[in-house]
Amino acid sequence: MPNLENGEARLHYEVSGCATGELLLLSNSLGSNLHMWDKVLPDFNDRLKVLRYDTRGHGQSSIPREPCTVQQLGCDVLLLLDHLAIERVSFCGLSLGGIVGMWMGIHAPERVSRLVLANTAARIGTTEMWEQRLATVEDAGMASLADATLTRWFTPTYREGHTDEMAKIREMIAATDPCGYSACCAALRDADLRNEVEAIVCPCLVVTGRYDPATPPADGAAVNARLRNSRYVELEASHLSAWERAEDFAQAVLGFLDAGEYCHG
Repeated sequence: MPNLENGEARLHYEVSGCATGELLLLSNSLGSNLHMWDKVLPDFNDRLKVLRYDTRGHGQSSIPREPCTVQQLGCDVLLLLDHLAIERVSFCGLSLGGIVGMWMGIHAPERVSRLVLANTAARIGTTEMWEQRLATVEDAGMASLADATLTRWFTPTYREGHTDEMAKIREMIAATDPCGYSACCAALRDADLRNEVEAIVCPCLVVTGRYDPATPPADGAAVNARLRNSRYVELEASHLSAWERAEDFAQAVLGFLDAGEYCHG
């Protein structure tokens, strides 16, 4: 599988889909890897060229031993685009990936044609919450977080009706390196883009999950209100809406990419 070695980090990535289609880059959430997009990938692959990667500290990418910043994670994306000779891209990020997308829209607007900001916020959680999460990982490891994470990521009804999927997602979470997870927790602890998102000028789609306890709809609505060129969609899902409501998520993204310029609304 292809990797980018940038001297500071190794990024694992995969390219799939329609060779002549519009390029869509997918950026994963904290505690997952590029396989969190598996359920939407078939719909995307039919019409788009898709670039997925494992965020630093996750999956097959390298594991940092020091805390990360959102700037570092955004620069990883820029280096990946340079490596693949991609000038501009439509970017879809969920949760942590959404924060990275906002950073891109603010600090590298010439590299982003469109942004999908899913189940995210300009400021996720509180410093105290992230410090507690860091302590939990240090004391008990990732296995202790896996079950609690599932309750945030999926509604009870979905968990009960998809036990095989839950086992697969739990394994993905538990397999995340605790040092990589902690490094990206620190990035989220320190990230606050609330005073910067108004600088984003490209068309945006903000996606929320009605039952999301990690980034509630109000968080997404607040981002949408600050953007000058955006549309807001709320799905019947919890935090991992791209999995729980994969078809609805894919259709919302494809419709956004097809629609041309949006007026705010």
